[in-house]
Amino acid sequence: MSKDALEPSLFNELFAAEGASIGLQVKELLHKEQSPYQNIEIYDTTHFGHLMVLDGCIMLTQRENFIYHEMMSHPALFSHPAPQKVVIIGGGDCGTLQEVLKHPEVETALQVELDQRVTELSEQYFPELCQSNNDSRAGFYFGDGIQWIKDAKEHSVDIIIIDSTDPVGPAEGLFSTDFYRDCHRALKTNGILVQQSESPLFHSDSIIKKMQNDLCGSGFNDTLVRTFPQPVYPSGWWSCTVGFKAGNKSTQAQNPLRPVNIETRYYTEELHGASTKLPAFMLTKK
Repeated sequence: MSKDALEPSLFNELFAAEGASIGLQVKELLHKEQSPYQNIEIYDTTHFGHLMVLDGCIMLTQRENFIYHEMMSHPALFSHPAPQKVVIIGGGDCGTLQEVLKHPEVETALQVELDQRVTELSEQYFPELCQSNNDSRAGFYFGDGIQWIKDAKEHSVDIIIIDSTDPVGPAEGLFSTDFYRDCHRALKTNGILVQQSESPLFHSDSIIKKMQNDLCGSGFNDTLVRTFPQPVYPSGWWSCTVGFKAGNKSTQAQNPLRPVNIETRYYTEELHGASTKLPAFMLTKK
């Protein structure tokens, strides 16, 4: 057994503020390094395939990541009449990029990721997520997403997907009103922004409702929240929040604007609208 091999044991991520944790049984540490931005660990698990951990927080596994990547991409693209130019802020594992490129309407999809090592290690340990990296429509920029949006041309992007880590450290600025204003300026008239917005159970008031208010205060015409299961994230239940530059959620969220003729494992035409149906405790006034 190598020095990095482990007796089957538990990798446990503690959510101290909520008195909860999520654990996965791991059998081997495949890689560990400190990049210029964060600590990166890759494990082999007993039941979830490879596991990526950033600064002690679970990012994805091979078993369940498709739920998150599909829900961060397809509902937004099917809600836009002509999603030609897509920008992904974060998303270094390339899973969201791969889902975006399933849409033939997309002409360019640029991934703006701060930490190049996340992408390089994903190509090595999560190659199934990187199969579209050589697509002629795919582009990569390794640098600060906040600055990239600030420098973007006005009315130049159809969809912005903010596939970020939790709102702490380098990602904190991605949850700010100033950033949303810059996104609003960069989006075309029918532009859509979608951002991961944490757990509905743990963060309904502190993050989700605040994000909706901040988006509207930054010029977005309307917002909505989609929820979906996410087995390895806090509470096992996750969300993304959507901002519409024009139009409103009642006309753009209930049914896809085009036939769902792409291959998916979670997202369906029925889930497009169903994912916007919220429990009573999330329906209180924003």
